[in-house]
Amino acid sequence: MKLYPLLPLRDIVVFPGMVVPLFVGREKSVAALEAAMSGNKDIFLVAQLDPGCDDPTDEDLYDLGVIATVLQLLKLPDGTVRVLVEGQQRARLERVGEEGDMMVAQIEKIESVPVTSAEATAMMRSVVEQFGEYAKLNKKLSADAGTNFAEITDAALLADGVAAQIGAKVADKQSLLSEEDPIKRLEMVLAFMEGELGVLQVERKIRGRVKRQM
Repeated sequence: MKLYPLLPLRDIVVFPGMVVPLFVGREKSVAALEAAMSGNKDIFLVAQLDPGCDDPTDEDLYDLGVIATVLQLLKLPDGTVRVLVEGQQRARLERVGEEGDMMVAQIEKIESVPVTSAEATAMMRSVVEQFGEYAKLNKKLSADAGTNFAEITDAALLADGVAAQIGAKVADKQSLLSEEDPIKRLEMVLAFMEGELGVLQVERKIRGRVKRQM
């Protein structure tokens, strides 16, 4: 049974295909990263239920995370580590253990389900269009966010790509990660963006009114 070095995440959910920088300071987490770097670069990332918990056990972790590859690791002078990881595949956390000074995870990989149907194609088109509107109004997104979404032909990849970009709470992102059906995941990101667009549009109107009054 292969065990993966385990890295609990405080306030972020990583999706397959997502490349993200993380700053890591906890000793067990640094040890897990070092073990991954000296091995095949694989590590298991899973979000904590309570970001404030400093020494999480299996009960403090969500039961679904991602196997990720450590792309780059940089030790900073203050002892923290800046690491670049890329999410690869969903996996369910079966058991947490300790090996030396790090946490390890026994996991069950979840295979991605390919979906090809007219419904999937239509849904993907709607998600890409909606994201275009969402990105225009959301100041936190970079100008080139989602530029390649229209070229993605895999529903699961698109759903995860959009889920990684939208600004949702950890619990909401976790529910997107936990949904294994790509079509349902597309429906969820669409519903989220619709709700968020309504808020962003109201904010823009208020800003416009305040500017006029000034």
